[in-house]
Amino acid sequence: MTYQAPVKEMMFLMNHLAGLEKIRQLPYFSEASIDADTAEAILNESAKFSEEVLAPLNWIGDQQPSHFVDGHVVTTPGFKDAFDKYVAAGWQGVTHPSEYGGQGLPKIISTACQEMANSACLSFSLCPMLTDGAIEALIVAASEDLKKRFIPNMISGKWTGTMNLTEPQAGSDLALVRTRAEPIGDGTYKIFGTKIYITYGEHDFSENIIHLVLARTPTAPDGVKGISLFVVPKFMVDEQGNIGNRNDVHCISIEHKLGIKASPTSVLQYGDHGGAIGYLVGEENRGLEYMFIMMNAARFGVGMQGVSLAEMSYQKAVRYAKERIQSRDLAGSTGSVAIIHHPDVKRMLMTMRAYTEGARALAYVAVAASDAAEHALDEKTRLENQAFYEFLVPIIKGFSTEMAVQVASLGVQVHGGMGFIEETGAAQYYRDARILPIYEGTTAIQANDLIGRKTLRDGGAVAKAISKQIELTEEALSSSGSDAAKMMLEQLKLARHALEKVVVYILMNVKSDIKAVFAGSVPYLQICGLTLAGWQMARALLEAEKLHDQDSDFYQAKISTAQFYAQHLLTQVPGIAKSIMEGGRVTNELKPEQF
Repeated sequence: MTYQAPVKEMMFLMNHLAGLEKIRQLPYFSEASIDADTAEAILNESAKFSEEVLAPLNWIGDQQPSHFVDGHVVTTPGFKDAFDKYVAAGWQGVTHPSEYGGQGLPKIISTACQEMANSACLSFSLCPMLTDGAIEALIVAASEDLKKRFIPNMISGKWTGTMNLTEPQAGSDLALVRTRAEPIGDGTYKIFGTKIYITYGEHDFSENIIHLVLARTPTAPDGVKGISLFVVPKFMVDEQGNIGNRNDVHCISIEHKLGIKASPTSVLQYGDHGGAIGYLVGEENRGLEYMFIMMNAARFGVGMQGVSLAEMSYQKAVRYAKERIQSRDLAGSTGSVAIIHHPDVKRMLMTMRAYTEGARALAYVAVAASDAAEHALDEKTRLENQAFYEFLVPIIKGFSTEMAVQVASLGVQVHGGMGFIEETGAAQYYRDARILPIYEGTTAIQANDLIGRKTLRDGGAVAKAISKQIELTEEALSSSGSDAAKMMLEQLKLARHALEKVVVYILMNVKSDIKAVFAGSVPYLQICGLTLAGWQMARALLEAEKLHDQDSDFYQAKISTAQFYAQHLLTQVPGIAKSIMEGGRVTNELKPEQF
């Protein structure tokens, strides 16, 4: 088997860290009647689909990627059939409202299902992920007419969705967007421009593709405040949702990439034959605000891709380490042993395991907060959970994706020379992982957001509130009294103190030396990720101690992994914190001409 979904681990996180029981009791989810047994049944079905249908396509996709023929994209053999099965089984609609044909389940459940799909075949799962984001943006911002016209067919999988931000001259700086939207007079607009890096912008999965496009109207102010959002379908759609003539949007090429080769990354041209018809979403000049709904969903989703690839790299490395016979055991043996017996191989595998478990736990806790933010009855609870979730999104995106590159690299290393050979498959995960810290906002962009919008804007209020929650976990560790808990307590407390000092440094110095502060933005994101994932590992340790006798192998492994995390990963935080507070000025010291 190429992939085995970690359903038991996922259910542990849902039940004991993310609070599935509280989420399912929210009135919004009452109709779905989701208890732990039902959730596990859904995850088992998702695991079966991912393992049996998607995982066998991953290697094929790398060897026979999507290709461009006469203006059309032909996807990897087997992908379209898998997509048909995916949507027929209802996986596209797991989390979306029942009024549009979805199942209305908590995002914590759909996140686990999406993680499995990502692990099994990342190139495939990008299409459903972006469609989910487009649906979410339309639900929040579009008119009732647009919702009824487009969303049901997107949830059913008849149509898919894309996100169109980037242009040749406008990468991360969306103030430079030049795509034009000219009003026709009947409520629609003609769209003119070029968009690049459009994932699944053209493909053969569905009968229509619904593009969400950022563009400027003639009267728009300069900068990001002058951007509007438009729905531009590949084929026109009437008010009843029926497909009509081809719209004036065409794929003119697809990119040749380092990884995720089966996922077609398109260049789309709008308006070469008179103008592509677009429908305004919400109000003019609020497009970036609306697109951020989709971007936040995508950023969290990419963070989960990091967890997914790390999990798959870990599984492959473990299998190889158990099979590869090489050298004698240091403790003495009569012959060569599997390399998993060697201490440094165990160190690498434990690093991979600890990073993956910590990042997954943090992400599951975050998405559970998103469920509460959206559906809790009282406003205070909604606002607190929303602030917590929004603080975590750039961390999950940045930390988990950088972690995935490191874990995939270790996976290659465990394989030794065979890891550098394509036929083992370890290199594919390394290549696929490299895009994750780049697309949907680079790590630096996530870090700037974490400092600017998530730390400075509220004077560090959310960061400080999270520190208080970590203190409560420290008290529980102290009460446990076990050796494992004591060791975790020592390192978690040191990490928390270091993180608190960095938050104070940022608040105190941003006005006097902003470049020194932002020179430490990515390291700040890194220590947030290390500390907050460590916090979740501490919580997992405490729960594993309580449940130990129910399944000693599983829970003892969790305790040991948490200890490893504390001793090998949390111990990095004080040193990185020191570099942030003392190293910013020297980072900026050289003039450009000195490089």
